Order: sequence, then C-alpha cells, then structure tokens
Amino acid sequence: MSHAFHDVPSTASSSSPPGPRWPTRPETDADRAAVHAVNAAAFPTPAEADLVDALRADPDAWLPGLSYVAEAPDGSVAAYALITRCRVGDAPAAALAPVAVAPAHQRRGAGQAVVRAVLEAARLRGERLVLVLGHPEYYPRFGFAPASRYGIRPPFDVPDAAMMALVPDGSDRPPSGTITYPPAFGV
Repeated sequence: MSHAFHDVPSTASSSSPPGPRWPTRPETDADRAAVHAVNAAAFPTPAEADLVDALRADPDAWLPGLSYVAEAPDGSVAAYALITRCRVGDAPAAALAPVAVAPAHQRRGAGQAVVRAVLEAARLRGERLVLVLGHPEYYPRFGFAPASRYGIRPPFDVPDAAMMALVPDGSDRPPSGTITYPPAFGV
C-alpha cells in the first residue's frame, strides 16, 4: 500500500466537541493550495497531499461536493476531509480518506467538525456506505464499526478494528464483499 489512506495522526483527535468555532464547507478551487498544505503538514510525508490531487483528477473517484474544509477563526483552512468513490463487490461505496488537521489546530475539534460535515453531506447525497481505514479509537464516535460486521473486507491485511464502515442511512443491508479503491490509492 503506497498511502496510509487517511489515518488521522493521533494528535488530531479532539477532546472538545465541534461547534461554531470551526465553520465547515465544501472545498472551492481557491482552497486547493491550502488543502495540499494542510495534508502535507499533517502527515509525515507528502503522500496524502499527492493522493488528494490524484483523486481530484480521477472522474471515476471524485465526488463533487464531498471534499470539505473546516475554517480557523482567521478564515484559513484548519482541517480537511475527503470522501471519494470506491466499490464493495459490485456496488458503489465511498471512502473517507484523507482526513487531516493542520498541526496548529490539532486537538481542538476541527477534525471532528470537518468529518461530521462531510459525512452529513454524504448522507444527504444518498451514499449508502462509507468506509474508513483509521484509528479504532477515533472513528466510532461518528458511528463507524468494524467493516467485517457487514461482510466487508479490504484487499490487504489490516487489523480488523482499523477497517471500519458507516451506513449513513441506517440500512441494515449495505453491500458486502471486497473493497476496490481508486487507482490513486495504489492498492
């Protein structure tokens, strides 16, 4: 696997609830450089920042309106979350990756705010299944549970607790099978 997907650095978790202090919105063209910078700063290598650029260029993966930012009080991009198209078996699904918080804003709720906003946008759009590969201590707060409970498995070996699924519409019959990620993920 060439990317760490969106594995939020442990310093990005938050102990405070999201609130009006972190306004969220879909990314605009004017945000692209700031989004790249946040992803580059939040991870040890530029791989996640490059992943976002590659996903943005893939019309089969990119889901317009599901690339979100949280703004700092000064209006700069404090956090970022992206949902793109993947597949589970033969059915469309969505992947939350990457999620990044600028180091200056970590542990203050920006990450939670942007994740909640992009998940709500996915729900309103009618997405039936969102997958995430990340910290099992972080993502359950958003409703994620081990993907194996739904008969969903990744195409590579990861701890069961780290591969998670969320069914935004509450359906008890999401698709099952092996996940196929867009080529940009390199798996």
